Amino acid sequence: MTAIETSRTVAVVGAGTMGQGIAQVALVAGHPVRLHDTAPGRAEQAAAAIVGRLDRLVDKGRLTGQARDAARDRLRPAADVAELADAALVVEAVVEHLPAKQELFAALEAVVADDCLLATNTSSLSVTAVAGALRLPGRLVGLHFFNPAPLLPLVEVVSGFATDEAAADSAYATAAAWGKTPVRCADTPGFIVNRIARPFYAEAFRLYEERAADPATIDAVLREGAGFRMGPFELTDLIGQDVNEAVTRSVWDSFFHDPKFTPSLAQRRLVESGRLGRKTGHGWYPYGEGAPAPEPHTAEPCDPPAAVGIRGDLGPAAALPGMIGEAGIKVSDDEREYGPDSLIVLPGGTYLGLASGAAASDGADGTYIHFDLALDYRSCTRVALAPGAGVDPADLRAAIGLFQRLGKKVSVIEDVPGMIVARTVAMLIDFAADAEGRAVASADDIDTAMTLGVNYPGGPGEWSRRLGAHWAEDFLTELAQMYPGGRYSPSRALVRLGGNRRQGGGRS
Repeated sequence: MTAIETSRTVAVVGAGTMGQGIAQVALVAGHPVRLHDTAPGRAEQAAAAIVGRLDRLVDKGRLTGQARDAARDRLRPAADVAELADAALVVEAVVEHLPAKQELFAALEAVVADDCLLATNTSSLSVTAVAGALRLPGRLVGLHFFNPAPLLPLVEVVSGFATDEAAADSAYATAAAWGKTPVRCADTPGFIVNRIARPFYAEAFRLYEERAADPATIDAVLREGAGFRMGPFELTDLIGQDVNEAVTRSVWDSFFHDPKFTPSLAQRRLVESGRLGRKTGHGWYPYGEGAPAPEPHTAEPCDPPAAVGIRGDLGPAAALPGMIGEAGIKVSDDEREYGPDSLIVLPGGTYLGLASGAAASDGADGTYIHFDLALDYRSCTRVALAPGAGVDPADLRAAIGLFQRLGKKVSVIEDVPGMIVARTVAMLIDFAADAEGRAVASADDIDTAMTLGVNYPGGPGEWSRRLGAHWAEDFLTELAQMYPGGRYSPSRALVRLGGNRRQGGGRS
């Protein structure tokens, strides 16, 4: 793969936030850069803003004054598309409107050389459709940067139906030469990140609609129990509820209303009310001077049990018996002949089990409290509990005290199938497996995209390997029985992946 030489001109069309960021990246990498916008004077203003940011990099010691001066000399606003004729690469970052993009690329194709690489930074439109009206559609590729482009490393390199392999290779190599981390992706709705991330928002909103917990508690459990940097409610308030809901609806429409991508009615109502998040002063949470900070439900201190019984290895929660013993609570093997094979038995006889696709109240024998999945039980700082309908309050207090003795805050939520972290992680694993199975991207590129693009604490493929070959498949199969309709049915790719791992094949 050969990157475009730094002596060659890179043109950026669209001088908004993304266009400026992309232009700055190419400029710092050493290219002459032409910046064009149809709005009079906009390109000149954007060029001045870019130079200002370069000045701040010099002040912070991240760029030398000499490099800043050289970059400034290579940057030139362009009043007309004709001034981009010598470009080796043109990156489009204009409004997300298909006819506008098609019209722009048709105008570009009339002035640039036939070997000029054309790229669209679209995040929601089909790269194939953008290229559809071109004389040479094979030279158009998606280069999806993440905002802010100078800071975030991920670039999705998207091949449309007609994209030449050489064009995709050149785009990939160029992004890498610019210091970015490119990943390859087929032209699918949402590409990698916006396709696979949908359950992170959708499951939280559905749990809220089911009144499983309030937004602050759901956010806290996903942050402190699973290691996500932000919870979905606070994150969508930051993104903008209108923006996030529009992406969700676009992906749902593009997949012909597949139930797995169904938008949230609660979020729709939020958008209709004008509560769009931080930018309007109110979203899921209020903002502004005097606004209270979100407070998750946290259980009051309770006494831990003196001893517990352990049955089985607890699967993904296998670290707990050792942690319980280290905390000074006596641990013994439970040898009763009834109940599930993997659980903690409290002194009162209540079973404490890892969240499954069923509700705690659905247990066939005894009384159950479910505890939520944690991606790392030692490092997590919060665990959610969901008591079944018949749980004695004393046993619930014992369960709370048990996890508090382990150093965890505890949030008690309503008894819903799948709980919070387990349901979210299982769906993310399924979406990733489905994307890999449909050749949207490789498993490694998916994990890279989700960790770099949305700061997940790990990739879905990594979680699948850690949790066990068929954990997500079994979990979703059970969850689908609780919620018929197809939303939670495990994808064929996930079923196939689990089968391969059982037999010792596939990825280890």
